[in-house]
Amino acid sequence: MHGVWYAAIGAAFVLGLVFLRLHARRGAAPAGRHGPADPDGSVAPRAEADVAASGHAAETADLDQRRADAERDTDQLREAARTEAEQLREAARVDADAARAQADAARTQADAARLEATAARAEAQGILTAAREQVAELRAQARRDAADDTENRTAELTRAQAALAARMSRLDDVEARLDAQETRLHERAEALQRHGADLAATKADLDSQAAGLDAQRQAVQAEARAVERELERVAGLSAEDARAELLAAVEATSRRDAATLVRSIEGEARAEGTERARRIVVEAVQRVASAQTAEAVVSVLHLPAEEMKGRIIGREGRNIRAFESVTGVNVIIDDTPEAVLLSCFDPVRRETARLTLDKLVQDGRIHPHRIEEAYEQSQAEVEELCLRAARDAVADVGVGAIDERLMPYLGRLKYRTSYGQNVLAHLVETAHVAGVMAAELGVEPVLVKRSAFLHDIGKALTHEVEGSHAIVGAQLLRKYGEDEAVAHAVEAHHNEVQPRTVEAVLTQAADTCSAARPGARRESVEAYVKRLARIEEIGAAHDGVDKVFAMQAGREVRVMVAPTEVDDLAASVLARDIAKQIEDELTYPGQIRVTVVRESRSTEIAH
Repeated sequence: MHGVWYAAIGAAFVLGLVFLRLHARRGAAPAGRHGPADPDGSVAPRAEADVAASGHAAETADLDQRRADAERDTDQLREAARTEAEQLREAARVDADAARAQADAARTQADAARLEATAARAEAQGILTAAREQVAELRAQARRDAADDTENRTAELTRAQAALAARMSRLDDVEARLDAQETRLHERAEALQRHGADLAATKADLDSQAAGLDAQRQAVQAEARAVERELERVAGLSAEDARAELLAAVEATSRRDAATLVRSIEGEARAEGTERARRIVVEAVQRVASAQTAEAVVSVLHLPAEEMKGRIIGREGRNIRAFESVTGVNVIIDDTPEAVLLSCFDPVRRETARLTLDKLVQDGRIHPHRIEEAYEQSQAEVEELCLRAARDAVADVGVGAIDERLMPYLGRLKYRTSYGQNVLAHLVETAHVAGVMAAELGVEPVLVKRSAFLHDIGKALTHEVEGSHAIVGAQLLRKYGEDEAVAHAVEAHHNEVQPRTVEAVLTQAADTCSAARPGARRESVEAYVKRLARIEEIGAAHDGVDKVFAMQAGREVRVMVAPTEVDDLAASVLARDIAKQIEDELTYPGQIRVTVVRESRSTEIAH
């Protein structure tokens, strides 16, 4: 724009110079037209006038020529100025368009930068919000952890204080008893001193009497030897033979009397112990009501229509292959109307596959991408169901706070079964039974219930970690800071480790009650038959056994013995030996009664 203005000013300046030059030429023309005057004031001759006129005409013609040249130069200058102005205007327009384009580009860049700044500001705000939420969550988690830790430490401190108080009380009692015993010992020492003096006097009297007694003894011995010789002569036996025969008769009688007494005492102790144990167990079982379950490794999904099977299979089996690849569960489509079977050894994976297929059937869209989406949703639902089931079980049992990291493992047991018994329900039932037993025996029930509730937590990892579920569960509990008494009860409930505490023994008893109650568990026919056959083999392997019968589903064994080879005492010993061998060799629910039958028959024929 400044170039255009400068060009216009230059053109105006050139035009001004041209006009000034023309005006100067017109101003000089009148003075030459009249001619110079004579000094004396007279007029020049006509010749001079004509010459002047011709000169004036020539000058006028020259002036016109110059004017024409000036106008032509002016037109050329004007045209050149116009052309240059047009070029400058066009260049200015191009520069202006370029400047406008640059301004637009700069404005666009500014807008983009503004948008980027806005987006960055929003992203920063989102990150800040997320960070604040995460910090709040971490603070809440830390607060909960601190509260749980404080509660656990408070409980441990309370138990330690109670144990210390009890120990101090016992020490006070022991000290009091020691003081009393010391006093009694002093009194007894004084009495012994007095008695020693009396004994010294008595000893003198006894010495005098002993001399007389020696004489009497010698006389009695002489008389006894005479009587002994007379008895040997009459009986025909020496004294040593008679003594041996008498001792043999007394030994046989004493053995029989001792065996009878032992059997009587064992019977009374067994009857009393069985009665008390039966009372405690019956009361514990009666106070706990649990549902009976029987689950297998196959889940059935009912379909709304028979043609849905074709959609599940898909074109050339595409859908069913994708489903089995994503879920890891076998889909069995047979002749069962409006139903398909899902087979898998992992119950959690099988339940996830069942929910996935149910969602696909309800939605109606079955293709590989939709299968993956439904599977992810079902996984989240199953995890939520597991956590909810674990929290409900903990609240139902009432064992206090449990580490949140253990909740997923407890939740998995909702879909785990053992011999047809739901493991999570078994844990709840075992905890209730253990709590009742602990209350009956006067033991603190909370620790016992906690041990019983967590005793099978290792079954959630037995398909991932090698080893017994008792050992695996104890390792898991120690990893997450559980009480050592609880971990020991868990690892000892199947005797992999020898039980050392009351909690471990009660956990074993409660586990047996829950597993052995009628209808709680089922076992395979093959294992059942093998156990019965082995029981009969153990009974038949002993001497004097005639027949062996396993009765009442293997819970009672009848052993028939030959009456001429086994007497009543040997029958009692035989029953104990068979029961001990069964305990050592077999694994079975509940208990097995061993009954030895000795029957004597006398038969005569009347002719």
